[in-house]
Amino acid sequence: MTLDVENTLTLLQQGTIEPEGRIAWGSNYTMLAQICLDEQEGMVVYKPQRGERPLWDFPSGTLCNRERAAWLVCRALGWQIVPPTILREGPYGVGSVQFFIDHDPNEHYFDIQGQTEHEEQLQQIVLFDLITNNADRKAGHVLIGSESDLWAIDHGICFHVEYKLRTVIWEFQGRPIAEHHRAALVALQATLAQLPPDAELRVLLSADEIAAMQTRLVHLLNLGIFPEPGAGRHYPWPPI
Repeated sequence: MTLDVENTLTLLQQGTIEPEGRIAWGSNYTMLAQICLDEQEGMVVYKPQRGERPLWDFPSGTLCNRERAAWLVCRALGWQIVPPTILREGPYGVGSVQFFIDHDPNEHYFDIQGQTEHEEQLQQIVLFDLITNNADRKAGHVLIGSESDLWAIDHGICFHVEYKLRTVIWEFQGRPIAEHHRAALVALQATLAQLPPDAELRVLLSADEIAAMQTRLVHLLNLGIFPEPGAGRHYPWPPI
């Protein structure tokens, strides 16, 4: 599915949010809500900042910022794997608002693992997770859309300066990174190198976190292949 990103962003930014209920399986306070703007409407996932559970290794109140930062990085890569996400005031205060992807909640990454038809987007998700240092890529955080397209969600614990990659997707380890994916990584590298002082990403992330992301990009480009898990714990728990 190809979203009309600009119209979707306008809906997210200007629409009226009406909560429909809490998503119970989230560790933080997460709500499914309807959003309406004139004749346009849709569903969103709203994560208010004040509903974030404190974590010992991430600064308090920054998880919603990281959700928005993840979308900005995805857009800079030229990929459509993270649903449009903004920060705004909502019924329970400022939080991230992400366009809801229609999907079957009983289907996830383990249902499509190894299928060649999903290889392109799965490789994008893997590279994205390596760049953003995603500490929680569960199988259930890969959504299979209504047109069999893939979407990556839940990026509140990304961008840490220390290595924290936890993912269930290791099927490409040792394989070379395709040239068109390398080109996207190089383009992101140039974007990060030229960020103006008032860039939104500099507001959402610390200078050290941006520098660490640049270092991960250099390492990945020099490596030229999808890395192996190596020693230690590299899988999230639970895996789904």
